[in-house]
Amino acid sequence: MDISPAARRLIFGLIVCALLGLGAYLIGPVALGAGNPAARHGSPAKPAVLRPSAPANATPRGLPDIYQWLPFTPAGLAAAASVVVKFGDAYGSYSYTENAPAYVAPIVPMTSAQLVSQIEAAYSVPGVASARVSAKQVAVGTAMIGSIRAFGPTSLTFLVQVSQEITDSTGRSQQTTDYAVTVTGSGTSWQVTDVELASAGNS
Repeated sequence: MDISPAARRLIFGLIVCALLGLGAYLIGPVALGAGNPAARHGSPAKPAVLRPSAPANATPRGLPDIYQWLPFTPAGLAAAASVVVKFGDAYGSYSYTENAPAYVAPIVPMTSAQLVSQIEAAYSVPGVASARVSAKQVAVGTAMIGSIRAFGPTSLTFLVQVSQEITDSTGRSQQTTDYAVTVTGSGTSWQVTDVELASAGNS
C-alpha cells in the first residue's frame, strides 16, 4: 500500500509512542542476548531478548492496531530486535587472543557476507590490531535497543547502545557507543546488513 510522506511520518510517530508506552503488551522488555559471545571469555551467558508478553495480535482496548499500517508484525519486530541485540553483543565482544575470523564467527549466521567482510577487515587493521594485542585487551559487549530510527517494506533500523567492559594490562574500564543497526528481511527472518555510528547516519 502506498502512503504519502506525511502519512509515513505520522505512522512513524505513532510507532515510537506505542513502542515506548505499550512495550509490555507488544514486544516485552529488551534484555541481554542469550547467545552473547562473551561466554567464550568466561563471562556468564545472558538471558534471551524481546520475548513477547502477549499474543502477537494483542492490542490494548481502545487503542488502534498500528500493525495494520506497517510492513511487519509484532512477532517480526521482536525477531528483528532479537537479531540486533545478539549482533550488538557479539560486535562489542572481543579478545586480543582472537584473530579476525574467530572474532566474526558469532555474527556470521545473522549478518550479510558483505558486512562480515567489512567488519573482519576493520578488526584486522594493523595499528588497531597491534594496540589490542600489546594491551592484552578483552571486551565484553552488552547491547540495548533504544528506539527505531527508520523502517521500510523490508528493513528496520534500530538505534542501539553497546556498552563494553574492557580489561587490559592497565586494569578495567567501561565504554558506551551508540550505533544505528539495520536489518533486512521479512516475517521472522532478519539479517544485519549495515552498522554505523548513530551520529553518522544509517537511516
